[in-house]
Amino acid sequence: MTTAWKPDSWRAKPVQQVPEYPDPAELAAVEGRLATYPPLVFAGEARKLKKQLAKVAAGEAFLLQGGDCAESFAEHGADNIRDFFRVFLQMAVVLTYAAAQPVVKVGRIAGQFAKPRSKPTETVGGVTLPAYRGDIVNGTEFTAESRIPDPQRQEMAYRQSAATLNLLRAFAQGGYANLDNVHQWMLGFVKGSPQSHRYAQLADRITESLAFMRACGIHPDTVPDMRTTDFYTSHEALLLGYEQALTRVDSTTGDWYATSGHMIWIGDRTRQPDHAHVEYCRGINNPIGLKCGPSLQPDELIRLIDLLNPENEPGRLTLIARFGADKVFEHLPGLVRAVKREGRSVVWSCDPMHGNTITVNEYKTRPFDRILREVEAFFAVHRAEGTHAGGIHVEMTGRDVTECTGGAVAISAENLSDRYHTHCDPRLNADQALELAFLVAENLKKERDGREPVRFAIAGE
Repeated sequence: MTTAWKPDSWRAKPVQQVPEYPDPAELAAVEGRLATYPPLVFAGEARKLKKQLAKVAAGEAFLLQGGDCAESFAEHGADNIRDFFRVFLQMAVVLTYAAAQPVVKVGRIAGQFAKPRSKPTETVGGVTLPAYRGDIVNGTEFTAESRIPDPQRQEMAYRQSAATLNLLRAFAQGGYANLDNVHQWMLGFVKGSPQSHRYAQLADRITESLAFMRACGIHPDTVPDMRTTDFYTSHEALLLGYEQALTRVDSTTGDWYATSGHMIWIGDRTRQPDHAHVEYCRGINNPIGLKCGPSLQPDELIRLIDLLNPENEPGRLTLIARFGADKVFEHLPGLVRAVKREGRSVVWSCDPMHGNTITVNEYKTRPFDRILREVEAFFAVHRAEGTHAGGIHVEMTGRDVTECTGGAVAISAENLSDRYHTHCDPRLNADQALELAFLVAENLKKERDGREPVRFAIAGE
């Protein structure tokens, strides 16, 4: 029988990927103050997202989830947030038109500060120090002082999340998300892309559809919903003390919610069924994500689903597959079949980033062609199994960085050092992110029309 849940019941379980703070009393004081702060998001917003994700699970919508690998204190600014939001909206418009379905927009933002690490330490020049675990824990500088976990950083993360959310809500509801604006931005991308011929047809169809709607009197001036959009936040719930401090009882239902973000997920390194992260997440009523990597077996997945979603509530659980382009066909079909056989309601989403990281010229990077191949394989498996390929989950930025090789602009290994700004893992830049959306859109459009989906063509093939 499952034991009773409380916000702190995770503390009695084994826990992975949690830093060792040198002063437990200081940590407790910070968490105590956070527990008195206002919620960052509200239970009603999380419930609304869950309803929209239920439509994704039913094959009636598509999930777009993306954002920074790890948010940074140093790079927090209105321009960076605006540039990310702008690209994200363009991706969503392209996918909405292609799928002829709503696109649920969930950012990796306003809380994505903690990062799991494969090793607890790193060594540079013969010096070994604790690994960087995200700005909410310690600093990126390779010094002993910077790498000491500092609980005060949790309050800084809270304040930055609040400021980011404030700006995102203004963008989403204040007119910046006007469909006409987003379409014009997208046309600018198409015109400037070396692969413009690939995207022009879809862009022209969107233009024609908007012109028809305007002729019928349907435009942002007459339909307010065309000037606004729903946008939600998400992050990996890695630092459980921080999450517990921001866990609140909803006054209207009496249920517990994590108010640090609308949706939180459990990483591939912390998904042990009897460990702390699963214990915490099973008790909150937010939508939950679960990263599914190559080591996850079908029976274990069903066990995790039953722990995290015992009522089989649609929209509650998103399974985020992250295998690597060459491992999808080996691992994903068995998981999909088990979930289908057991009648579990889930959203299936593809993370084509984390399984495709390589090192080139001493830089971690992700080849764009591998990212595309993983997405293509993800769609192919669901097509074969008769299930819904529900979404994509990508690490991206609105900036013109050179962190992932390839794409239409053809970033080479030699280009990586030009604008390699990530504090952790490589991200798609603005052009690569929108290019990915167009290529996914081609597949969605072919599936909607009942024709054989296209094979993603890589620039230069």
